[in-house]
Amino acid sequence: MAKLLMITGLGSARDLASGKRGAFYNTLEEFHRYWERIDIIAPRVKQPVGNLFGNVFIHTSPWPLLLHLVFFIKKAMTIYREQKFDLMTVHEFPPFYNGLAARWLWHKLKIPYIIEIHHVTGYPKPGSMKERVYLSLMHWFVAWDIKPSKQIRVVNQKQVSEFLIKAGVDQAKISYIPSLYIDLDVFKPLVEEKKYDLIFIGRLVENKGINLFLETVKKTGLSGAIIGTGPLQHEIKLKIEKWKLKIDFHGWAKDANAVAHLINQSRLLVMPSYNEGGPRVVAEAMACGVPFLATPVGIVPDLISQVEVGEVIRWDVLDIQRKAEALLSDPERYSRYSKAGPILAKQFEKKQAIKHYADWLKSYIDSESL
Repeated sequence: MAKLLMITGLGSARDLASGKRGAFYNTLEEFHRYWERIDIIAPRVKQPVGNLFGNVFIHTSPWPLLLHLVFFIKKAMTIYREQKFDLMTVHEFPPFYNGLAARWLWHKLKIPYIIEIHHVTGYPKPGSMKERVYLSLMHWFVAWDIKPSKQIRVVNQKQVSEFLIKAGVDQAKISYIPSLYIDLDVFKPLVEEKKYDLIFIGRLVENKGINLFLETVKKTGLSGAIIGTGPLQHEIKLKIEKWKLKIDFHGWAKDANAVAHLINQSRLLVMPSYNEGGPRVVAEAMACGVPFLATPVGIVPDLISQVEVGEVIRWDVLDIQRKAEALLSDPERYSRYSKAGPILAKQFEKKQAIKHYADWLKSYIDSESL
């Protein structure tokens, strides 16, 4: 079996290294079986977890993010001297410290690497001035940045690929390998009381559209649930109290089972992000038979083009309100979406999708390094 070095960023890696059983943990729970050893390099976190599943080792930086490139290179060289890993996967995004470090390591070690671009920050719609800057940097820098990599993995069929091709990336170097690994034994229709009209699941940051969700609940008077934590958590709680919204704030769900139960207790998932790679929560809602309203980001256009399981919304509260009220008052259409969701979600079944991903990665390992 081969050895893998995974280079990732904040987000899910921070949750993983901090001991939270989120999406990255759930992926590794199955993914680790295909490798002799996996080493993961991640930015600095408090009280990090060092080992999972016996063969997954997490190395978190003791330094600020500004110095992460230096830590990445030093740690990767140490791991290579001790373990001789066969392949690197590199989650790339502005400001490109992961890609730059991987490029340096490739020149030094000639270890093949795969660039993973799960979403383009600021695309299709920037959520802040920072995202506008990052979008511009991505357009001008990405083609050079990824040139030495064996392949570029994207996790939706159209959106990221179209951006990369326009930015000068060779289409033949782009592979669509989905990352929506859904445990269909967990995410499935359950007999639950529908306590909430609308549910939001995601990190509480501006680009996830959380404020659009709050304003929609305020406008409609519907009940809601929020699952997630993040920098805007305090502000969101204040708005819920000030506006007297019928929203239950659940914070970080302890595991996938908790998320599945809350989805099943809801009538509609609202996913108003400005840019995404997946998003996984849309597939989880589909698997539970809960229709979604989502902005045209990530894999959402791909899903909508296959079968009616939800509807696309604009980044506009009135549009979200109109579509939520219309769908909730149309039992026939709601039932049709609900029944189609679990069928469509089967393409993202966890074990099969992760095996496909692992086999695809191994196909890029040079035979002499095995």
